[in-house]
Amino acid sequence: MGHANDPAVIERLMRNKGRWAIVGLTTNEWRAAYDTSLFIRDRLGMQIIPVNLPGDSVHGETGYRTLADIPAEKQPIDVVDCFVNSQKVGAVVDQAIAVGAKAIWLQLGVIDEAAADRAKAAGLDVVMNVCPAQQAWKYNL
Repeated sequence: MGHANDPAVIERLMRNKGRWAIVGLTTNEWRAAYDTSLFIRDRLGMQIIPVNLPGDSVHGETGYRTLADIPAEKQPIDVVDCFVNSQKVGAVVDQAIAVGAKAIWLQLGVIDEAAADRAKAAGLDVVMNVCPAQQAWKYNL
């Protein structure tokens, strides 16, 4: 049986202020991560940390190449929000487990059951195939 999202987990992650590492967030305004990360920061009130291959800063926030590159003063990471394709997200989930993240959020269309199982086994909350910007209305956010 595949992963089933828990609405209580989704609501808690969206309501409780914290640090979200946005993996795949770049300066490309045409990508979904660009606007969704603004929603997470400006509407939900989260601190965002861009993570992308060149380590570029986005929205005035310092960027990093990997989750492991995020300095101790920006830890712990509450949510690792994944805007990478399904074939690559398993490696990101493994990094999230290694750095002690509390939750993994796989965006719309990002599905990896084995990675979700590894994250759950490591004690992380898991949300899969969901966009927080599209869920906000359900929780009056």
